[in-house]
Amino acid sequence: MDKALTMDGAELEAAIAKASAALLAQQRADGHWVFELEADATIPAEYILLVHYLGETPNLELEKKIGTYLRRIQGAHGGWPLYHDGAFDISATVKAYFALKMIGDPVDAPHMTRARDAILACGGALKTNVFTRIQLALFGETSWNNTPTVPAELILLPRWFPIHLSKMSYWARTVIVPLLVLQALKPLARNARNVHVPELFAPEGSHISQRAPHQNRYWAAFFGVVDWLLKLVAPIWPKGLRKRAVDACLAFVVERLNGEDGLGAIYPAMANSVMMFDALGVPESDPRRAIARLSVEKLLVIKDDEAYCQPCVSPVWDTALACHALMEAKSEAATNAVTRGLAWLTPLQVLDVKGDWAEERPDVRPGGWAFQYNNAYYPDLDDTAVVVMALDRSGKDSSPNAAHEMPIARGREWVEGLQSRNGGWGAFDADNTYHYLNNIPFADHGALLDPPTDDVTGRCIGMLAQLGEPADSPRMKAAIDYLARVQLKDGSWFGRWGVNYIYGTWSALAGLASVPVDPQTPMIRKAVDWLAAIQNKDGGWGESCDSYKLAYEGYEAAPSTASQTAWALLGLMAAGERDHPAVVRGIARLKETQLDDGLWGQEHYTGGGFPRVFYLRYHGYPKFFPLWALARYRNLTVSNSRHVAYGL
Repeated sequence: MDKALTMDGAELEAAIAKASAALLAQQRADGHWVFELEADATIPAEYILLVHYLGETPNLELEKKIGTYLRRIQGAHGGWPLYHDGAFDISATVKAYFALKMIGDPVDAPHMTRARDAILACGGALKTNVFTRIQLALFGETSWNNTPTVPAELILLPRWFPIHLSKMSYWARTVIVPLLVLQALKPLARNARNVHVPELFAPEGSHISQRAPHQNRYWAAFFGVVDWLLKLVAPIWPKGLRKRAVDACLAFVVERLNGEDGLGAIYPAMANSVMMFDALGVPESDPRRAIARLSVEKLLVIKDDEAYCQPCVSPVWDTALACHALMEAKSEAATNAVTRGLAWLTPLQVLDVKGDWAEERPDVRPGGWAFQYNNAYYPDLDDTAVVVMALDRSGKDSSPNAAHEMPIARGREWVEGLQSRNGGWGAFDADNTYHYLNNIPFADHGALLDPPTDDVTGRCIGMLAQLGEPADSPRMKAAIDYLARVQLKDGSWFGRWGVNYIYGTWSALAGLASVPVDPQTPMIRKAVDWLAAIQNKDGGWGESCDSYKLAYEGYEAAPSTASQTAWALLGLMAAGERDHPAVVRGIARLKETQLDDGLWGQEHYTGGGFPRVFYLRYHGYPKFFPLWALARYRNLTVSNSRHVAYGL
């Protein structure tokens, strides 16, 4: 074997020790980890606009720092991308431009001129997505007629009706409900600085696209007629019915307000709830509005020179994954840190709240974990499976903890109860497969639903297998059959929540290997061959967010990243390929790129939000995934084993 590709045991141990120490140093005093979660320019720009919409006295120092951040991430194409080094995105660019103009950037400044020219070259601000046009309508920049009509009465419709909130994803639900009130009342931003952006609209005018690329022409035409009719009858809409609907929206939001963690614990829903309270005349001193406003503020990341607003926070996810990596690292300090991390995670299990998921599965008891500090109405299957596997593994690696028995059992029960009829699992709901809804004008992002996905299904299979679920049980057979059906011809699996096919393939292989599915089956061999074939020449793996295309055209190659390299390695090792040349090269790549502080750098976005629309940079990913891969390689090598004993 090429000496350049080998690493002796001492080097490997040193790399693991450095990475472990760096991760341990970032554990919070109460035992948890939480890392920055960065999206594109949209969220910080919207934060600036929210402050001015409400007419609040702006924090000038904070505005300055957000402006510095927005200018830094502007692309060479003149606009703002959806991810690092990505293509121009007109919606993100319009919001970033508006925010920078709001905080005082001159319109003739070079960066503003380049952005404006790029926007106009693409047809102007009316070519933006629905959410951006709604933002523009709130500031009076365009007519509400240029936005889809979603009547507030939607919340009053019976569940059997084809268009119903319960048929949409949790994120759509929480964003839409306060927006229904805003659309009904059509408030106007206070905008004390009187900043407007007429220069972003094409002088000769432009037309809004009648349908998004993912939408079926016939469905889109049908819903387009419905939208036209709703606009036509708006002036004669019964006021009493409208008031009932607005009251129901208010009640929905208040019930799910979620304290200082905010509605749905995601920025768009939280910001919309604040604007909803404002539009209804709820004073700033009202506890409901005050806590909703505070929830937005808690998403800010403020540094010495820059600041930005996160779309949400990820402490449960970060803590659970950090615990898995440290359990693989196997040191006394790591074990102690894991004990503290799991002690922090355990009481966050949702046991008493039947969230929106119960609309579809009313007889299932709660038992999941949410992604954020608190989001009781919206726990998710991915986090729950990862936490349950961590709790279970800690008992197998050290000594059983009786305090973990009930959380594991309830978590398992909840995951089992939310398996969809096709054998797979979605992230937040069961059987959320009403695909025709992605054709309504409001759904131009194509992410209105939460159907079962390959990556979450792989995770749930891994959890069940680790807990002893028989391979021939009906639920396990259905889940394995699901993964067999959705595997792509080249051997890869789709990754909904991580970029993309590398993430999905690791997730599926980890779950299937824990069943265990024979590693020599064609399904596993095809996946192994695919991962080996797409390895970069430098020994790592990388994949661009451009892989998320409407029609599968193969993965989109990109420079190697630490997290994607780790996923590929973990997937190959799960499939029994500890000694595969690709694994040896990948391990060497991680060692070569480890920084002096023991961690890895990574600017590229490898997290999924909405495919083709919204992506995430998890700052924690290059901190725990490479450690996990190195330590697993060490453990398999020392034990002379090719079998991974756990579901992840």
